[in-house]
Amino acid sequence: MAYVTPEEIGRAKEMDLLAYLQRYAPEELVHVAGNTYCTKEHDSLKISNGKWHWFSRGIGGRSALDYLIKVQEVPFTQAVEILAGRAAAMPPVSHAPPKVEAKRLLLPEPDENMDAVVRYLTGRGIHPTVIGYCVTHKLVYQSREYRNAVFVGYDLEGTPRYAALRSTTGPYKGDAGGSDKRYSFSIAENSAAREVHIFESAIDLLSYASLQVIAGQDWRQEALLSLAGVFLPKWPGVVPAALTRFLGDYPQVRTLHLHLDNDAVGRGAARGIIGGLGGKYQIHNAPPRWGKDVNDLLQMRLGLCKRREELSG
Repeated sequence: MAYVTPEEIGRAKEMDLLAYLQRYAPEELVHVAGNTYCTKEHDSLKISNGKWHWFSRGIGGRSALDYLIKVQEVPFTQAVEILAGRAAAMPPVSHAPPKVEAKRLLLPEPDENMDAVVRYLTGRGIHPTVIGYCVTHKLVYQSREYRNAVFVGYDLEGTPRYAALRSTTGPYKGDAGGSDKRYSFSIAENSAAREVHIFESAIDLLSYASLQVIAGQDWRQEALLSLAGVFLPKWPGVVPAALTRFLGDYPQVRTLHLHLDNDAVGRGAARGIIGGLGGKYQIHNAPPRWGKDVNDLLQMRLGLCKRREELSG
């Protein structure tokens, strides 16, 4: 059986996680703000002021040893050997955060009108009241080049940080250069809302708002968040970066309504969110009753398309 000495354990405990990653896995470090970092593998694992905390799992620590054992699941003795050997040969590492240029969002130049975007949204069933709200609040506009629909996400200071581009005539989808997916498209007019409805895309979010208008509900009193797309998580308990950021900005939120797609990716992403946050929030898994997504449901409600089971019958 392998054996490590108390001296080796002591040396291993001296190395903090930031220094370890800067030296041995710099590609894993993602600068968040100031002296705060997360990792590419786990965007809810934050590193700051000599400590780290994995929010989606509710665990944390100080040292790289804690990280290797708790996150990477390396056996204790092996983790000590790794760190003790590296610490002995490692010169001091400055803890000052490197200079990182902030992402600069490259928003497409706006067009003189909104005719193509209004036709596109209306064709998808989005209610005129919702379209008008988005135009007035500069949440949606039409790009001069290609006449794409541009869905803009803002931070709490009202600065644009993200933009999703959708063709009004074809299948093209993309994000504007410099987009930060943590600030994906959302509507949170009522900053005191204690519940948030969560969607995969901006179109699904606007579709839900349209369904609320049709039902005579004041949709503006609800917090609505799109996730800028989701993926099938490789690990249990994965929480999308946009949701992690939103919950940090709105700590009064206690209830989550998941309206993710009726496919393998959407169901897997929902399981990841429930696994990561189920012990901290009340979560309602509420995919659309019919169709693949919320926009399908809206179009069926409006008679713009038939239910999938009718189309396949």
